[in-house]
Amino acid sequence: MKQVIIVVPEGNVNLSSISGSFEILNRANGYWKKKGNHSKMEIKIGGFIDTLELANGFFAIHPVQLDTLGPVDLIIIPSLTYDYAHVLKNNTALIEWIAAQYKTGAEIASICTGAFLLAATGLIDGKSCSTHWNAATDFKRLFPEIDLQIDKLIAVEDGIYSNGGAYSFLNLMLFLVEKYFDRDTAIFSSKVFQIDIDRHTQSPFFIFKAQKNHGDDVVLNAQKFIEENLSEKISFEDLSIQLNTSRRNFDRRFIKATGNTPVEYLQRVKIEAAKRLLELGRKNINEVMYEVGYADDKAFREIFKRLTGLSPIDYKQKFNREVVFGI
Repeated sequence: MKQVIIVVPEGNVNLSSISGSFEILNRANGYWKKKGNHSKMEIKIGGFIDTLELANGFFAIHPVQLDTLGPVDLIIIPSLTYDYAHVLKNNTALIEWIAAQYKTGAEIASICTGAFLLAATGLIDGKSCSTHWNAATDFKRLFPEIDLQIDKLIAVEDGIYSNGGAYSFLNLMLFLVEKYFDRDTAIFSSKVFQIDIDRHTQSPFFIFKAQKNHGDDVVLNAQKFIEENLSEKISFEDLSIQLNTSRRNFDRRFIKATGNTPVEYLQRVKIEAAKRLLELGRKNINEVMYEVGYADDKAFREIFKRLTGLSPIDYKQKFNREVVFGI
């Protein structure tokens, strides 16, 4: 029988990622036994703390003590809630325990921002992982040596699994159910918990947030110009001259400040505006395309799909209030 531990760090964690993981894996194990098989998993919640109170004391978790356990087969790291540096500082014993368990054969699955705790083990240095798109900037700052693949719903690295943001952990659980049980049990779980089993990316859920706390006035002025002239054809050569800098220096400063080239930034701002128009309005695809400054239908659709994972029409079908609810 596989020994599965959902770890409880000291600090702010997302309760649903603990309770949801526990419930899905237990339900999958129950279904597996109902089919006439021996129990496949023993699932526990463990940590180095006696009690963790959450939501102003409305909920409390009482984990088993990890130092009383032997080797485990699967470790699940729950989602953290924002104060990442504090959590890492106060969980050195847990971080060391996770790393030691991996070296003796355990697999590890991190949920959402649990990737910060995973990264602190050093086990994915030079490798890839995923986390919530909204935490990408902090993650890259703290762990620049890790290849953050923010578009992936689930990233896989030598027995280490990480997933994107928030409730996408449900898809990670289905992935683990299929891996440790079988496809039939994963399909059963997807039906019982009504989880879309075929989701593979978190790109449709990104909200592009421009990096503006970099302190470079030239880049800030360029960002402002771009955002105020979306429907116009922008020449970055002319813009750099207008801002009294060379094009080469302009590009270098822009990338350093925002993490995007000027062209990438322009595309992301245009597509974010297009997404909002598709979500809220009644305009057709061509009207939206022209409003955000695209004249080439093919180019617009290709860039839109590359950045969101969906075609413009599929995005509208998924997120437009009138289309979804008929109101």
